[in-house]
Amino acid sequence: MRLRSLSMRLGLSVSMMGAALVVLLAALAYFALTRELDNLAEESLEDKLKQIQHTLSADMDSFEISGRPHALLDTVVGHDNLHLTILDEDADSQVLFSVGKNSLDPALKNLLKGAETKLFRWSNSEGHNILTASRLMSLQDGDQVRIVLSIDRMDDEVLLSAYLRSTLATVPFLLALIGIGAWWIVRRGLSPLRHIRHVASLVSTQDLSPRISVDKLPEELSELAHGINFMLHRLDSGVQQLSQFSDDLAHELRSPITNLMGKAQVTLSRDRPPEEYKAVLESCTEELERVTRIVSDMLFLAQVSHPTSLITFEKISLGDEAIRVADLFALTAEEKKIELKVSGNGGTYGDRLMIQRAISNLLSNAIRHSPIGAIISIQIQKSAETISISVENPGIGIPSQHLPYLFERFYRVDKSRSRAEGGTGLGLAIVRSIMSLHQGTVEVSSTPGGPTTFRLNFPKVDSPL
Repeated sequence: MRLRSLSMRLGLSVSMMGAALVVLLAALAYFALTRELDNLAEESLEDKLKQIQHTLSADMDSFEISGRPHALLDTVVGHDNLHLTILDEDADSQVLFSVGKNSLDPALKNLLKGAETKLFRWSNSEGHNILTASRLMSLQDGDQVRIVLSIDRMDDEVLLSAYLRSTLATVPFLLALIGIGAWWIVRRGLSPLRHIRHVASLVSTQDLSPRISVDKLPEELSELAHGINFMLHRLDSGVQQLSQFSDDLAHELRSPITNLMGKAQVTLSRDRPPEEYKAVLESCTEELERVTRIVSDMLFLAQVSHPTSLITFEKISLGDEAIRVADLFALTAEEKKIELKVSGNGGTYGDRLMIQRAISNLLSNAIRHSPIGAIISIQIQKSAETISISVENPGIGIPSQHLPYLFERFYRVDKSRSRAEGGTGLGLAIVRSIMSLHQGTVEVSSTPGGPTTFRLNFPKVDSPL
């Protein structure tokens, strides 16, 4: 069964790794101790052999070995695990001297045949592991003897068995300690995730303000926390904009609908002549046209907000499009004795109807807010990477604190003004959406009492039109 808990999986993984390391270290320590005891036993045998050789080389013949054993006994006295045998090689391996119970063991005789120097391990009749060193030596009288020195490894085996028992008894406690420590470390290490989960549980559609504190988070999680905070910030901004937009849309639609209902109720309150009914219907038609413009603009905004919309991009001349839009507004401008001037030219790729819509919205605003007899300038300018079209009109200007919000839907510089002049409050929002769709930007600059300039920046086309 797969563990779904990250803490359990990490804790189990760390525990298994720790357990493997403990077992490995215990095994390595056991083999290292075994090797060290073997080396000590071999070194002890070598030292004793040298001591015995030194004793035998002191003018001692085979007869003296049998007759004066005290000198040899001194070399092994106090070492119960040592067993010494000296054989006469010239007399068919006759035993000249022997001390210790393993010295004449039958299993030993078959192992002594062969080279001058031998070191071998064997087991006696009692099952004890014996380490034996054998060496040939010539005495002063020319006789050859074989020195056989054995050491019983029973004490070493007892030590190794005690170590093994203590290790086997200790390992379970170590494994339990490792498991508890791994669980504590993993739980402490995952505490930032619990903090993130807690903050996430506080987020709801009614409250998107909770944020994750990144001050004490580890580096691996701080980027995740920053990403979540940024996502929450964007969601919060989007929800606030949607809420504000819904309020603004309800406000914009409430006025014409209220007017329609009021006029209809007043008109139907009593009988009236046909002329009054006609006047009321004409007034209602104007209000309905206003609602239609708002709905049409909303549908257009929805269209340009989705990249999957079917939009035709082609190479177009901004100068030609500016002249075409200026001709459409010529009569409207003439009513206010406003002169429209178009200068410059340049090309870009885009949707012809949408670009006309963007220029029309800017020019419509410029005419609406320009004084009688003003001159509105439409200029196309080129730079290294962009081509721009600007619409500049004189007027009272726009305070700087309003400039960042002009392209928001239904935003009003003068809150007391109504839509009596025909604006829906969506024109500049449509312009921004169109420019975003064309990978361009829109800018505005204005000073109170001075001119106001809106500039559309398009990507530049390499080849001239």
